[in-house]
Amino acid sequence: MKSPEPLPKAESDTDAPQHNGRKMLFDFGPLLLFFGTNYLYSDLMLSVKVLVAATLVSLALSWHMERRVSLMAAIGCAALVFFAGLTLYFDNELFIKIKPTVVTLLFAALIAGGRLLGRNPLAAIIGKQIDLTPQGWRAISWLWVAMFATSAVANELAWRMLSTDDWITFKVFGLTGISLLFFIVSVPILQKHQRQN
Repeated sequence: MKSPEPLPKAESDTDAPQHNGRKMLFDFGPLLLFFGTNYLYSDLMLSVKVLVAATLVSLALSWHMERRVSLMAAIGCAALVFFAGLTLYFDNELFIKIKPTVVTLLFAALIAGGRLLGRNPLAAIIGKQIDLTPQGWRAISWLWVAMFATSAVANELAWRMLSTDDWITFKVFGLTGISLLFFIVSVPILQKHQRQN
C-alpha cells in the first residue's frame, strides 16, 4: 500500500538561507558558466551554447526541487532560447547582444502598461513571494519599470561601445549590479508596505 504523501511543511528560518542560496545558484550559475566559458575559450558561439544548456538544466532542477518556475524565469528562458537560436543559426552575435535590451523593455512595458490600465502585472510576475499594500505595489512597480529601462539603456550602450569580451563581462556583472542596486533601493519600500499576516 502506498504511504500517504507528507504534508508540505512551512519554510522555517533554517530553510530560508538554503532556499535563497539555491535560487541564487539557479539564477547566476548559468551566467557564470557563460562568462567562464568565454574567458577560457574566447568563443562566443560556444559560450552561448553553454548558457542555453545551463539555463535549461537550471530551470529543470528548479522545477524538480520546488515544483514551480517563476513567470519571469520562464519568459527569460524562452527569450534566451529564441535569441540564442538566431545567434547560432545566422552566426551573428548581434542577436544575443540585444536580447537583454528586448527582454527588459518587454518587462518594463508590461508592468507600466498594466499599471496605467489599473492592473498589477508585477504581482503575477513575482507570484506570492511578497504581499504588499496597494501603495507598495504601485511604488515597487514603477521602481521595477525604472530598473528594466535602466538595464535596457545600459545594455544598448555596452554592446555598441565595448568589445564582445567586455560586453559579456558587463552582461554578467554589470546588469546584475544594476539589479542589485535597485533591490537595495527597494528594501525600505518593501519594509514599509509589507502586509502583516
